[in-house]
Amino acid sequence: MWRVSKVGVVPDLPVLDPEEQRVLGSLLEKQVTVPASYPLSLNSLRTACNQSSSRDPVTDYDEQTVEQAARRLKDRGLVRIVWSDTGRRTLKYHQTLGEQLELAEDERALVTVLLLRGPQAPGELKSRTERLHAFADRGAVEETLRRMAERGLVQELPRRGGDRDSRWMHLLGDPPESVAPAAAAPDVDRESVLAEGGAARDARVRASYDAVAAVYAEQMVNEMSGLPFERWLLDRVVAHADGGPMVEAGCGPGYTTAYLAAAGADATGIDLSPGMIAEARRRFPEGTYEVGDLRQLMRPTTAPGWSAVLGWYSLIHLAASELPDAIAALVRPLAPGGWLVLGMHAGTAVRHNELWFDVPVDLDFVFNEPEDVAALVEAAGLVDIEWYRRGPLTHRGETTNRLYVVATKPG
Repeated sequence: MWRVSKVGVVPDLPVLDPEEQRVLGSLLEKQVTVPASYPLSLNSLRTACNQSSSRDPVTDYDEQTVEQAARRLKDRGLVRIVWSDTGRRTLKYHQTLGEQLELAEDERALVTVLLLRGPQAPGELKSRTERLHAFADRGAVEETLRRMAERGLVQELPRRGGDRDSRWMHLLGDPPESVAPAAAAPDVDRESVLAEGGAARDARVRASYDAVAAVYAEQMVNEMSGLPFERWLLDRVVAHADGGPMVEAGCGPGYTTAYLAAAGADATGIDLSPGMIAEARRRFPEGTYEVGDLRQLMRPTTAPGWSAVLGWYSLIHLAASELPDAIAALVRPLAPGGWLVLGMHAGTAVRHNELWFDVPVDLDFVFNEPEDVAALVEAAGLVDIEWYRRGPLTHRGETTNRLYVVATKPG
């Protein structure tokens, strides 16, 4: 069957049940992200459907459910079943939805994520399609969505109370009940911090940290004494560097860099905020502290690369879509065998602060899930990835889970 749209004749859309949506979305995703393993065996397809990250809702399909959904899709010409051409003869599954709907690369990326995660805002789609298609910005996502809407592939949903952006859904079948608007938890748009552009966000961050620099330094200077896990982790980093140069990219008033130096490290601190650097130099005059942007981190002058680079709560104001480039910038000047160490708030929230240490600020804190950050670190080429998630220390007034990631640059 065919139908006429504003852009010509296109085939009628298939109506997919939730299991069929998950199977096709998983095949579309893995065809791009793990081409060496594609087409997928039944076991690999089941694992892809049930993975705990990048899926909403998380499912627990058994093998029979996945096989039956794939067979239904085959009967409708949306999946092709092939034999593996190497090793033991195994049935494998290949999607043909992209061909049937004549999807361009950008359209295919959006369809994939909408099938796997249900209705989403353009900012969420921008960050969640990074591995599938590199949209230039949120506007590029919206342009593609409008083009797809003209073809009858997607639809804009009415904006819910409190939402900054409308969400979009695919028209290949109803979303699962657990992500339908009436039952959904509010979505978090981790691109919202870029609503006025990256330069404006950077200016707000710099001004906010300058404003709180003195009181922040006064209240946080002895913070390490109450953080046994963090001291253990930093001591490991110092031992691994073994006297080689290390840098804390986003050092604030310098107390973490000073802790590293006191433990025997050749440690340097940089920070975007001149006010924070002034506090660091005043309080720790024997150290080296410079104003700088972690996204433009240079190699040390005394060695071909850093033995360790710390992003210690310094990526927490970046949108999700900015993290790949920021992490790559921290990895680039690492010496072979050097460690990247990240500290963050764990979760999916974006919290806005208008008052911090009783000082007026305009600051957004972006939380990140451990699995997502670990995947970005791996994509940056690092190995031996460890991550730790600890709960809030309520006696210190903490209210957030904390995430720490350690990874090695291959030699």
